[in-house]
Order: sequence, then structure tokens, then C-alpha cells
Amino acid sequence: MTVSRRDFLQVTAGTAAGLLLSFYVPEGVRAAPRAAQPALPSPNAFVRVGTDDSVTVVLAHSEMGQGIWTGLAMLIAEELECDWSKVRSEHAPAAPVYGHPVMRFQMTGGSTTTNGEFERYRTVGAMARDMLVRAAAARWKVAPAACVAAKGVITHGKNQVTFGQVAEEAMKLAPPTKVKLKDPKDWKLIGTPVRRIDTPEKISGKAQFGIDVQFPGLRTAVVLRPPAFGAKLAKVDPADALKVPGVEKVVPTANGVAVVAAHFWAAKLGRDALRAEWTTPEGGGVDTGKLLDDFRAQARKLGAISKQVGKVEDALAGAKARLEAEYDVPYLAHAPMEPLNCTVKIDGDRCEIWTGTQFQTGDQMAAAKILGTTPDKVQIHTPFLGGGFGRRASSVSDFVAEAVTVAKAAGVPVKVVWTREDDVRGGFYRPAFVHRIQVGVDARGLPAAWDHVAVGQSIVAGTPLEPFIVKNGIDHTSVEGIAESPYVGRTPALRVSLHTPKTPIPVLWWRSVGNTHTAFAVESMIDELAHAAGQDPLAYRLELLKDSPRHANALRVAAEKAGWGTAPPPGRARGLAMHESFGSIVAEVAEVSIEEGRIHVHKVTCTVDCGTAVNPLGIDAQVQSSIAYGLTAALYGKLTMVDGKVQESNFHDYPVVRMFDMPRVAVHILQSEAKMGGIGEPATAPIAPAVANAVFVLTKQRLRSLPLRLAQVPTR
Repeated sequence: MTVSRRDFLQVTAGTAAGLLLSFYVPEGVRAAPRAAQPALPSPNAFVRVGTDDSVTVVLAHSEMGQGIWTGLAMLIAEELECDWSKVRSEHAPAAPVYGHPVMRFQMTGGSTTTNGEFERYRTVGAMARDMLVRAAAARWKVAPAACVAAKGVITHGKNQVTFGQVAEEAMKLAPPTKVKLKDPKDWKLIGTPVRRIDTPEKISGKAQFGIDVQFPGLRTAVVLRPPAFGAKLAKVDPADALKVPGVEKVVPTANGVAVVAAHFWAAKLGRDALRAEWTTPEGGGVDTGKLLDDFRAQARKLGAISKQVGKVEDALAGAKARLEAEYDVPYLAHAPMEPLNCTVKIDGDRCEIWTGTQFQTGDQMAAAKILGTTPDKVQIHTPFLGGGFGRRASSVSDFVAEAVTVAKAAGVPVKVVWTREDDVRGGFYRPAFVHRIQVGVDARGLPAAWDHVAVGQSIVAGTPLEPFIVKNGIDHTSVEGIAESPYVGRTPALRVSLHTPKTPIPVLWWRSVGNTHTAFAVESMIDELAHAAGQDPLAYRLELLKDSPRHANALRVAAEKAGWGTAPPPGRARGLAMHESFGSIVAEVAEVSIEEGRIHVHKVTCTVDCGTAVNPLGIDAQVQSSIAYGLTAALYGKLTMVDGKVQESNFHDYPVVRMFDMPRVAVHILQSEAKMGGIGEPATAPIAPAVANAVFVLTKQRLRSLPLRLAQVPTR
């Protein structure tokens, strides 16, 4: 069988719902001459046109605040020419047919949803429109080309029908094997600011999150986990826990004990009443102070080579001047507003799971393994996620596997709920990193040699993803954004190396992943080089970006919009930073003051070049969200461990940016013909160096550690 385009589409017979359209994506389809084509995978996305004119977009991805509930629906609606007021979205079940178009498994992450689905979702909309128009044309006995579809109505002369009126007839038609997508100049919806369609039910409280799941017979469990990383349960006495009213059972987990009760409060009190003894972690447990000292020592040695161009040692020795700096960042928790939770109901060899997850395929496989069944017998319901930031995309499905284990042992449906303290102390953090950079500059103060050593844990080592991501000992997520930086990549002599120490602390991707620390190190060093050369930080950067027009434009526009070159209000200074990640370029200018010994960010001006902007309103919201998240790391975020025990526990000692901390943010979306990038994460990375660079202007202190802390407050 051959296909005429990358996407082969097929209509699937539906019910009274009307037209049900799914589409296939052949793997490895090649241009002529054609050999035997690979087998077509199963359908991986659907749109339903109901007889009531409703249009339901079934999403293979998870809505966790990033706006895909609206954005992906816009793609289908653009080509479908439906009535936008009748569009709604729903999460798809977990199944192989909903695999990510690139990564093949069902997941949401890496800022890949909209750009990954851009062509496919538009194509399915065009297919549905074609079939609906043909159904109407057949009814009127006219040529389909003579009919016009707009706002959910098909018209030919004085004849009119709604989509719903011909949905069942359209369902019976053979699908076209080829469709023509709109020219961008003809878009009516894409590129316009559209308010989110999930907002009303979230405002009214009707929206269902994982923690809201309830049904008759459901019990709640709270788990006692190791108090220190590396500790193991020696023995437990459940007697006092079982005396708590409402507590029904105490069951083991893989690394702790779960208290199962009629409601959450009983389960928590029961958990608190458990008398448990734990082994001491090997070596007495991790101490983050000592750990960072060890990282710093490793940073003074060459690691595994990630990138090498030219002879770095010779270039450093022959440089006009040499600068060296060390930057470090701590472990960070994700701290989503909705704490982790997972509901599990087991019925023989079948299982139903309700949880806010970013990784349906992995969770489905993990549950099946625990239950000794097959993944197709594990049904996952994905409600709204109250924040994810990577924590709900666990590569080892830790919180889902734990809940399945508890439900299996308890013999009843169970919802495992994590408290905020459980979440902050439960591991799977953004790893701590140390970066040591040596730069040799030429007579103009520009980099002639760049030697960069990074030290930190791999987020995929020891997971099923390690064989796919770690190459030649390098986890690319540990060094992403260094050699790819247009500042660094242009350096005639360049070396990037990596040390990947192992610790008992579980780590995971965190919003913007490795860029959260590589951008801080690179953009801080670039600023140091500019000041060392006696040059304006903007002019210095633009000189380095002469051959990178997109990056230069983003930086230049951000500076202009922020008033760079004009005097800021008294007591304030501006700093800037620019970084590309996930295919999008973001430049940020922070306006900062020092108030009562604290860094206060008043204003952030941001430009973003993400290629095609599907929903500018959604992009603006995501950029502001990313800046707020990045500011938390810049100003507050830090986990400390003593004897393997996390010292922080809740928002009182692991604070996040509050409303009074939040600066005014101006977002400028740049028109671009570039390939579409991601938008959920890129703006997180540049904010910390932008703030740090502004602080230097105010205080002449180079803050090379996050969170940013002043050594002393200057008197003015």
C-alpha cells in the first residue's frame, strides 16, 4: 500500500455521536522510488462532530495549565471551519494509539505538544471538513467544490445545513487520501488571541482534578516513606495507627508503609501514629554542603567530553586575558499546587487508574507489571493536572506504582494522597549542579577559548530512558544549552565536559530541564566578560550575535522595549539575558532594586521567537508563568539535606514567588518564519541570570550561586 502524503487518514465508524475521525501516521514513509511501506500504526487522535453540532477534540496530551486544551482544538477548528463556541476538549484514555508523534509513547513534556501536533491536528480538521462538505453536496446533488463551509454551516446558494445535520452521512463516506491545508494568510483562528475554553469550569469549581476523584467504596491512603535518602525500613509497629478512628488497614509498600482509612485525615493521623525504625543510610547520609564541595573539586578536573573544537589549552595559554568563574545551583522540588495523588481500582486482572499524569504509557506499563497483567487491561483516566513541571512525568512512574502496590495489598480501591511535606521531601528533584568556566579573550575582549566543566547527576541514569538519552557517557540534558549557545558555539576553541556523580537522591526533569542551570552559568559569564571588556552588556552580546540574526533580534527588541540605554528609576538597575531552548528564543530584561536587604524585581520585559504563534494569549500566559517559576528558583528555591534528610518541608521554608513578589511582565511575541518551537518552558531559563546581572550593576557583587543572596547591602 502506498500513501500520497505523510499522514494517511481513515474514518472510523461511530455511533449516534455523528462523525468520528481518526488519523494514521505512517512511520518511515519515504519519497519515490517507493519500496514496501511499513505497517501503519493505530489511530492516534480523534475529533467527533455530534449531531447537535458539537465538536469534541480528544487530546492525547495532558492539560496541566499550559493551554493545550484550547491550543490543539484551535488547530482542528481552523481547518474544520466549525463554530468555535461549540468546540470542547477531553483527555484521551491511555492507549498505544495515542503515542506522541515523535517519541511514540503517550506523554506530555519537553514543550513538544503544539509543535508536535501542528500539522496532524490541522490535517484531521481538513479531513473532517472535506467529508462533511461531500455529504452535504451529495444531499443537494451538486459538486463539493461549489459548497462553502464556515462557522459550522455548509452553504450552496440558498441551501444550508449545519455540520451536525450531515455528520452521520459524512461518517459513511470514504475519507480523502489527500487534503490541502490553508495558506497561513487565510488563517482565521490561528494567530489570534483566544481565551481558554477550560477557564469557565475551573473558575466555577466544576473542573475535576485527580485529588477530586470520589466514588462509593473508595478509601484514602497516606504513606510513611523513608526519612532519609538511602534509609530502609527495619521494622514497624502498626498498633497505635490502627487505634485511630477511621483507620482500616496498614499495608507495606516497596519502601515504606501505607495507612488505609475511610478519609484523608484519619489516614494522616494513622500514618503519624506509626512507630517505625529505619536503617542509617550508607555513609551516614547525604549532606548537600559536602556534596557541593565534592562537585566543586570534580569541576577542577576534565570530565567526559561532550563537545570539543580546536585546541583549548593552547588558546587559553595564548589569550590576551583569562577569566574564570564557578556557578552553582541547588536541588529543587517541583512543588505543583496540587500535591501528588493517584486513585487505583483493581478488578481481577483489570485495573482503573485516575491520576494527573504526564506519562500515560510509562504508568500503564508500570501498573501492568505490578499486577501481572497486560497494559491494555490498565485503563488510565487523566483529569486536569494542578501543575506538573515534570514531576508528573516520572520516568519510573514512582507515585503511580506506589498507589497500585497499596491498592493491591489493601484489596480495596484506594486514593493515595501526598501531603505538601511528602512532596517537598519525596525526592525526584531538579539536580544540583556546579559549572566551572574558563574563558580566554582576544584583544577586543571577545571569547577566543571557552573551557566549560559541568558537574551534576543525570536525570535518566538508571531509568528505562538511559539507553536512549545517554550517549558516550553524556546525558545531553546535563549540558544542553552550552555548546548550542550562539555565544559559546562561535568560540574558535571550545571544550565542554561533564562529570556525572551518583548519589542516593532521586532526580528528575524540572521545568526547562538542563537549561535552568546552563543558562544561568553561560549568561552570567557573558555578562562578566562584557564588564571585564568595559563594554555595554547589550552591545557586547550583539557583537557576538552578528551571525545569529534571530537571537540578536530577540535581544535587541527586548532591550528597546525595556528602555535599555535610558536611566531607570532611582535605585534600580537593569540586567539582561537571552537563551534558546526547545526551539524557541527568549530574551529578558529585568529591572531590579535592593529593598531592606532583599532583591526586588519590579519589571521584566520579554521577547519570544517561537516561530508560528498559535494562540498569542496562551503564549503570553505561559511566558509569565515561566518567569514566575524561574523567579522562585532565582530568589528562594533551595533544598538542603543533612544526614540524608531534607530540611525543608512546606511553603514556609520552601517559599515560592507570591503576588507581592511578582513583577510587571511585558511579553512581546516576535513574528517569525522559523520552525515552531515550544513555549511552556523556555522563559524559565533566562530570568535568574537577568536578575543577577542587574544586581551586579547595583551592587558590584557577582552572585554566582542560586538562590541569589547578597553578601552585604550597599548604603546609598
